[in-house]
Amino acid sequence: MTEIGRLKTRAEFLHVKGGTRYAAPSLVLEARARANNKDVDRGLARFGFTATKTLGSAVVRNRARRRLKEAVWATAPAHAKGGYDYVLIARAGTVQRRFAELIKDLERAIAKVHAPAPAKKR
Repeated sequence: MTEIGRLKTRAEFLHVKGGTRYAAPSLVLEARARANNKDVDRGLARFGFTATKTLGSAVVRNRARRRLKEAVWATAPAHAKGGYDYVLIARAGTVQRRFAELIKDLERAIAKVHAPAPAKKR
């Protein structure tokens, strides 16, 4: 069982941007192993949430973020890895998809960002 924390500063979000990325129909997940930071618990998985203005009005963006937060609370303790930072970016499907499908998308995304990269062909 992994504890869940939050990403709050712009620098933390930008650090995750250079990591692995997976796009699902309802969300985009970016993940990156945290640098050795003595202030943060190594068993803690931190999450950040964002929704751009292209998604819609403030009401729609807030609804999308709330749905993503609930999906994280439901799935992350069992699937997220400690010592990683994750950023979830809302897509148009975040608000329209059924919640069970949203959770499946998040579980699949977490599995994909932690899967080993395939060997490159020469």
